[in-house]
Amino acid sequence: MLDLAGIARSDLAFVYRVLASSPSGLLDHEADERLERLGPNAVALEHRPHWAKQLTQHLLSAVNLLLLAIAGISLVMGDITSAIMVSLMVVMSTLLSFVQEYRSGNAAEQLRHMVRATATVQRQDKRMGVPPEVVEAFEIRLHPQGPEIRDIPIEALVPGDIVHLSAGDMVPADLRIIQSKDLFVNQSALTGESLPVEKHATLDNDSGSVMELCNLCFMGSDVVSGTAIAIVARTGTATHFGSLAHEISAQRAGTSFEKGAERFAMLLLRFMLIMVPLVFLINGLTKGDWLEAFLFAVAVAVGMAPEMLPMIVTINLSKGAISLSRKKVIVKRLNAIQNFGAMDVLCTDKTGTLTQGRVVLEQHVGPDGADCLKVLQHAYLNSYHQTGLKNMVDLAILHHAEVHTGLEVEKRFRKVDEVPFDFHRRRMSVVVEQDGQHHLLVCKGAVEEMLSVCAKVEVNGVEFPLDEVWQQQLKALKDDLNADGFMVIAVACRQFPSGRNVYSVNDEQGLTLLGYTAFFDPPRESAAQALAALNQHGVAVKILTGDNETVTRMTCSQVGLPITGIVSGQEIAAMSDEVLRQAVETSNIFVKLAPEQKSRIIAALHANNHVVGFLGDGINDGAALKAADIGISVDSAVDIAKESADIILLEKSLMVLEQGVMEGRRVFGNIIKYLRMSASSNFGNMLSVVGASAFLPFLPMAPVQILLNNLFYDFSQTTIATDQVDEEYLSRPRQWEIGNIRRFMLIFGPISSLFDYATYFTLIYFFDAWHNATLFHTGWFLESLLSQTLIVHIIRTGRIPFIESRASLPLQITSIGICLLGLWLPLSSFAQHFGFSPMPPEYSLALAAIVGGYLIFTQLVKAWFIRRYGLD
Repeated sequence: MLDLAGIARSDLAFVYRVLASSPSGLLDHEADERLERLGPNAVALEHRPHWAKQLTQHLLSAVNLLLLAIAGISLVMGDITSAIMVSLMVVMSTLLSFVQEYRSGNAAEQLRHMVRATATVQRQDKRMGVPPEVVEAFEIRLHPQGPEIRDIPIEALVPGDIVHLSAGDMVPADLRIIQSKDLFVNQSALTGESLPVEKHATLDNDSGSVMELCNLCFMGSDVVSGTAIAIVARTGTATHFGSLAHEISAQRAGTSFEKGAERFAMLLLRFMLIMVPLVFLINGLTKGDWLEAFLFAVAVAVGMAPEMLPMIVTINLSKGAISLSRKKVIVKRLNAIQNFGAMDVLCTDKTGTLTQGRVVLEQHVGPDGADCLKVLQHAYLNSYHQTGLKNMVDLAILHHAEVHTGLEVEKRFRKVDEVPFDFHRRRMSVVVEQDGQHHLLVCKGAVEEMLSVCAKVEVNGVEFPLDEVWQQQLKALKDDLNADGFMVIAVACRQFPSGRNVYSVNDEQGLTLLGYTAFFDPPRESAAQALAALNQHGVAVKILTGDNETVTRMTCSQVGLPITGIVSGQEIAAMSDEVLRQAVETSNIFVKLAPEQKSRIIAALHANNHVVGFLGDGINDGAALKAADIGISVDSAVDIAKESADIILLEKSLMVLEQGVMEGRRVFGNIIKYLRMSASSNFGNMLSVVGASAFLPFLPMAPVQILLNNLFYDFSQTTIATDQVDEEYLSRPRQWEIGNIRRFMLIFGPISSLFDYATYFTLIYFFDAWHNATLFHTGWFLESLLSQTLIVHIIRTGRIPFIESRASLPLQITSIGICLLGLWLPLSSFAQHFGFSPMPPEYSLALAAIVGGYLIFTQLVKAWFIRRYGLD
């Protein structure tokens, strides 16, 4: 089979033969056979890994590999018990994180079937043979353009299929263009080019890179404007995108959450690199048994390693994803949940997001403001014959089927050409032959852009020059309609002699304005409530729209959004980046924006240290969705918007936005609880171990006891994802602050160590543990386990624990259960195996006093810490 370059440089007749196709497309049974032989049109990265691969990935994480290495060393050194303990930690971490992620993956996969992208394909049979699971997931429907053209799942495309492209479509495979009209494609994901590239059907003999061939379109790009018909040359992993997919995935920058988790792990590892060798040297030099000192240092290293961090993070994020999936929210990336909670600015498009997206044509008026049927008729001709993306305006116009009958559209009009819409002209035109005589160019678009290409106006069949008086009258009419909440689209026309077949933007001059069509798009019922809830929770909402100021003001009024300032796209174009950074702070409404200006506004907000979300659904929102920290789209969005988003809302209610923000903050809050406890506990333990190693004649605790302590504590924290988070913590966005965690560790770690030393003193001076290592080990094991297990109930809340705030029932059960298990172990038949002995009854009182004193003192210091540094 020819490579892509060969296909680009061959004539179409030869391409049809090579791909065993025809201009009419494949027969359905031919497509079925190719689909079965070649497999679905999907890049490998888009498929969910097999469960065995997922389990292996969790098992072979960096932290687990470190622990397995330690288990191996322990086994070689003859310490079988320690090897078993470390292995149990690995198994527990791996299984729990795998189960949670697998569950969340299942939930997301079920929802994802509801929004999978489709392609418009031309086939010769009405029946369609695709895999049963695809048929169940999609309602295959005939396309309105004809019985042979239909929308199918992108996965069902095969080489030789004939596809139709229009603005907003993702390019579904590697394609050779058959015919095109003003086709511009964004292939920045493949080449890094920021500007759209023009594509056309011309035979390309260029000897340059395959990406530069003008008659090829590639999977991974999207159509910015124009239309095309093309033949599928390559699908799935055979595409150019498929060959680059792993590289593209690897180039994705880590989120602030991922970088924060890495910084935390590195913080603890740096302490390990200093403290663990120090513990080894101190014990080796003071006790003389270097093997025992080594095993103890290894156990201490395991105790300090953040081995449960990947599991805790995965469990929390997966729990959030499962919770959101029950609200019909698709989470495409788990880490997007945390960004949801950290978001402090939500930028949103207006139409289809804040509004219902069910546009109704309410009025069609002439330049004098009177009802005018001719305006509706010409608008209908334009919408009916255009082959680009039929938006809500077109659908509202085509809803007037009586115009179709009255005009005898199919009998009297034949389409000649069209000039597709783009976001700079903000208009589109079709050219039809009327009654077999002259050509009629019908143009519709935004009022200002339309008036700039009109020379005359028509009122009751009489034409007048478009002078300043008419300009003022037309502006006033538009403003009156906008003030009533209507979106206004202008309609104009121009006659040309027959004989031409190709028209261009240059022909959109000297038009005659026929009048305005006025559309009403009511706000979503939940919009006002959702925006108020977001504002209450510290998320500023900014409107980024291509619509004009008057209509946007009306929408803001309807949804209860106060306006702090309005900036237009024209003003933004004249602003420097520094000026724009100031403007985005003082204004919350941005109107008449080009797509690239939305991305520029988001970049300015990023420069001001905001975490930015973007809610959009249109073809002009794809770049902004990618630029934002979290891209959010809706189920009715165009393909490129859904593909670019991190979160997809399947429900029409926008209240799920507020619920998502709260879920993100709960997830982050529970992760931070674990990080604070781990950091302070590990640092405190290090201070205790170093000091005890220096003055005790024996090891402070046996290696197996350290590992057992760590295993019990880690198990008690597995339920932290179920815990409640205080309302005051949820009240505003929270971002990763590694400096705050370090400060917390440096303050609360020594407090933990202080009570460890109190335990040492009590054991040595009241229970003569200086001469009884087993008694000392048991006593410190109990105090260490109880204190770090129960301290979660102090650190988990900014309130007074047990009185103003209680932990979740699962967390209470695991905490109490581990404490009881630890107290029982020295009394059990397993005590001797782990080096424990029963403690004197009096020690129970001392243990209660020390642990109780630790909890009370930590609560007092915590209250001071919050007053001084806040909840972050």
